[in-house]
Amino acid sequence: MRDVLESILSQDGYRVDLAKTGEEGISKLSERAYDATLLDVSMPGIGGLRTLEEILKLDREAVVIMITAFATFDTAIAAWQLGAFNCVRKPFENEQILKTVSAGIARRRGDEERRVLRRTLKTSADRSQIVGNSAAMREVYDLIEQVAPARTTVLITGESGTGKEVVSRAIHFSSPRAQSGQFVAVNCSNIPSELLESELFGHTRGAFTGAVAAKKGLFEVADGGSIFLDEISTIPPETQARLLRVIQEREFTPLGDTQPHRVDVRIIAATNTDLQRAVKSGDFREDLFYRLNVINIHLPPLRNRREDILPLAQHFIRKYNLENERTMSDQLAPAVLSTLENYPWPGNVRELETAIERAVIVARGNEIDLECLREEILRPDSRDGDSMGTEESLASIDITRGISFYDEVSRFEIELIRRALEITGGHQSKAAKLLGMNNTTLNSKIKVYNIKV
Repeated sequence: MRDVLESILSQDGYRVDLAKTGEEGISKLSERAYDATLLDVSMPGIGGLRTLEEILKLDREAVVIMITAFATFDTAIAAWQLGAFNCVRKPFENEQILKTVSAGIARRRGDEERRVLRRTLKTSADRSQIVGNSAAMREVYDLIEQVAPARTTVLITGESGTGKEVVSRAIHFSSPRAQSGQFVAVNCSNIPSELLESELFGHTRGAFTGAVAAKKGLFEVADGGSIFLDEISTIPPETQARLLRVIQEREFTPLGDTQPHRVDVRIIAATNTDLQRAVKSGDFREDLFYRLNVINIHLPPLRNRREDILPLAQHFIRKYNLENERTMSDQLAPAVLSTLENYPWPGNVRELETAIERAVIVARGNEIDLECLREEILRPDSRDGDSMGTEESLASIDITRGISFYDEVSRFEIELIRRALEITGGHQSKAAKLLGMNNTTLNSKIKVYNIKV
């Protein structure tokens, strides 16, 4: 039958390879990719159905056509359940074989085209998130273009809310790694220090109390791709040492394991603190700093690139129009634009985004007007007044008479948390980032102080 099938397919222009047994076929498929595979259910060796299983382990998208003289209902169901594309009963017509093979190949190519399209759309979306025409941002674009093809580590610096994760995504999705691996983002400050190593490097079953099953670490998940380590300054010393080894040796050992795991991961780190100062104070390893800081991309605060406020605002209007099914105009009135450009944006791009999101939702017409903006944006001087009031209230505390230190600290903590929640529109994760703390800590303080969100 092999010779008959080869003749039919070759005459129609197909290149055909033959295998006498299931084992031989699996060996050929492991060495190269084929558009389609035809199997006889009763073939020698391990048999057709077992061969089908093994082929789909090699390539779950493989097009496998089963051929049998015993095409009972049960045989067909078993083959389809395993993942066969179709079953053809002997004796068959030449045209039947050609049509089935053609349909299988068309399906596979269609699936591949859809996957490529999805990747292309995702890549375009991730690249398009960076918005800005200022000279500072043009420098950032140039750096992204230069470093994307390389595998070297990158350190992104800048205040909270400047868009460090957006830049890290652009680096990954502009690189060949976008085709070979995932982009994995980790906010190191949001993971308790005692769990961070397990999250990053994984663990074996029984590695510690509660480890009831083995778990892949995020470095292994990102193998072939990129891992983004946000708030890198918060990782503890022992994790810093293990991270240094990953960079130097390209390997790590999961908790509880004795065998190192090789990994090909590009590391992109970010921080909103001065890592050089942390090195001098002994809080951050000097050797790790130099390994991370091969390429440094600094994102300036929004107040230093006010010409980017308009394109950013327009970008966010379009984004939240789609999310909320609104039709707001992205053309801003001069008074609105002037107000946005004169506000200092302490929360940077993230704060601008939440302000525009709110404006799109609360606007009564099809344009954003001044009434859509929060009070502190309309009166930026009041913010300075609040800061001055804080300084004055600190100076007015008479320590000589004795005070409750923790009560005074709590009072200022409550005020800071309220401001952060107000700036972020009540978004607790974003507020935690502004305050430089993890979500767990912020949630705990909100409950302790009974702060309304």
